Amino acid sequence: MDLFPAIDLLGGRCVRLHQGDYQQETVYGDDPIEQAVAFVEQGAGWIHVVDLDAARTGEPINRPVVAAIAAAVGVPVQAGGGVRDRDAAHALFDAGIERVVVGTAALRDPDFVRDLAVDHRVAVGLDGRAGEVATDGWLVGSGRTVLDVARSFSDAGVDAFVVTDISRDGTLSGPDLEGLAAMLAATHTDVIASGGVGTLADLRDLATLERSGRTLAGVIAGKAIYEGRFRVSDAVAVLGETP
Repeated sequence: MDLFPAIDLLGGRCVRLHQGDYQQETVYGDDPIEQAVAFVEQGAGWIHVVDLDAARTGEPINRPVVAAIAAAVGVPVQAGGGVRDRDAAHALFDAGIERVVVGTAALRDPDFVRDLAVDHRVAVGLDGRAGEVATDGWLVGSGRTVLDVARSFSDAGVDAFVVTDISRDGTLSGPDLEGLAAMLAATHTDVIASGGVGTLADLRDLATLERSGRTLAGVIAGKAIYEGRFRVSDAVAVLGETP
């Protein structure tokens, strides 16, 4: 099971939001490139990057930073935020991103995702609030459930679903094990968990979660790392204990 240390970009800085609220921002550093390199030095096999400005407005003002992160680390980078069309996705792939996460556009233009997944690595971001997928930087409800959207992409050839419980994101209150178990049962696509991770025990719970003979492919962790709840090296070790 892979660990994805998170770098969320807002105005070029490393931040974390509380439950996706742009008014509840904590700044953790002014050098996201240095932070990404530090994560890799501690054993991270992936880096997860989100352009929060682009997620909210569609304007990729942090794209040069995302490209610099990809160039600076020797591991694959997964990136999303504001990927609304093929040009935006290709700009990230051209910048060295290994896998692009598409959220809002996946609901509004599913054929875009299907076409992109033919020859690129694509993950669908499913950001849920009370089971409903939210779009536009988590600001707008879609009227569709996380499971419904996941099932609609079951034959699309996407790499993974990145499943975030917005109510837990940035809270360190523990992941939504029940919701993630339902996702494992509902799809054969890899599932990456996000939101609520606060302790190494949470990581163990995620690593041992199983439904229908399936386990999670990965977990995204951000605030817990920045707040010193655990180190990347310890998290990698814990996730490596379970096949």
